[in-house]
Amino acid sequence: MMALKAPIRFKVSSLVLSAVAFVGIAMQEGFNEKAYVPIEGDKITIGFGTTEDVKVGDKTTPTKALAMAIRDINKFEGALKQCVTVPLSQSEYDAFVSIAYNVGPGAFCKSGIVRKLNAMDYDGACAEIMRWRFFQGKDCAIPANKCSGLYSRRKIESEQCRGAP
Repeated sequence: MMALKAPIRFKVSSLVLSAVAFVGIAMQEGFNEKAYVPIEGDKITIGFGTTEDVKVGDKTTPTKALAMAIRDINKFEGALKQCVTVPLSQSEYDAFVSIAYNVGPGAFCKSGIVRKLNAMDYDGACAEIMRWRFFQGKDCAIPANKCSGLYSRRKIESEQCRGAP
């Protein structure tokens, strides 16, 4: 059996979200031209998951929504670069930006993911991703809870974190 090659890791300050990961985030979020509440109790959302300064009745176009998503991702990348102090591979970085985009930079930076990362427990940090499969106390791995999209997203991020294409 062939051993897996160790990932090449870079200073977090030198990384940017890959184009493939950006498209992945946009696809996971989906596009909505009108502001809406994705799941009862969630924030008002528009475009590709933008929640900042969104009000009921707001509308957008795909072009404007992409610009908002890029603006949002820049903020989440900035937060990640402040709280993660160890080098990351591109696939790890992409996965963690995706999670930060979904849960918010504050929650991400206070998470067990970041604690494990900063302790250089890369495998533990990737495994920790699956602990973020809950919404409003419901386990999204259970189909009856009607939040399976979040569970699917976490599986993708977890695999990406481990270097899967």
